[in-house]
Amino acid sequence: MSTTTTPPRKTRALPPLMSLTDAAAERLSRLYEQGEQGKLLRIGVKTKGCSGLSYDMTWTEAPGPGDEVVKDKGLTVLVERKASLFLIGTTMDYETKALTSGFTFTNPNEKGRCGCGESFHV
Repeated sequence: MSTTTTPPRKTRALPPLMSLTDAAAERLSRLYEQGEQGKLLRIGVKTKGCSGLSYDMTWTEAPGPGDEVVKDKGLTVLVERKASLFLIGTTMDYETKALTSGFTFTNPNEKGRCGCGESFHV
């Protein structure tokens, strides 16, 4: 009796769950050092807006049991586990414009955004 075995299939490496631009890392570092000292930023998604989902950021004292820990540029950011499928490969940036400034997300999983930019869908 002869048996044949097939070699294990090579799996494609997943992109990092999330990465930070230099500007986001600099701003987040300042926040961690000042008013949010000792806390961590948790990023998730919530059902909101006309496109369905929006990014949600909250401060927390420690990682929860459902958090994915992302380390980039010497900083730690938490991602809610239920949001991780929506955020794989996302880059977090910090932008300063004439009238606004804040964190922005470049998400390769987004299929579209609403007109005001508040929400997205995948």
